[in-house]
Amino acid sequence: MTAITTRNIVLAGLALFGTVASFSATVSPAQAAPARYTAKLSTAVAAPARKVVNGVIWNCNGDTCTGPVDGARPLNTCAKVVKAFGPVASFTGPKGELSAEDLQTCNAA
Repeated sequence: MTAITTRNIVLAGLALFGTVASFSATVSPAQAAPARYTAKLSTAVAAPARKVVNGVIWNCNGDTCTGPVDGARPLNTCAKVVKAFGPVASFTGPKGELSAEDLQTCNAA
């Protein structure tokens, strides 16, 4: 092989490697954020609070509490959050916000 042919093969190999490396970096799947619930309390907590609700840890700061989806129906989880932290003004999960009727049921539980 001549020096020019060897050089061309090396350059082609480097170009192919660079293309593959850049392509694999752009198509790697993004890490999905864990599914969470968010509750807006009717009355803010006096100090940041952390409690186990339905087997998972919930954190509250001010009027906002968050916790991971626990496998229970959102309405059931909402009711347990109310028992732990007090009435809620809204309760949102991965599938959206509870309706006004569900929110009333949640707070009454």
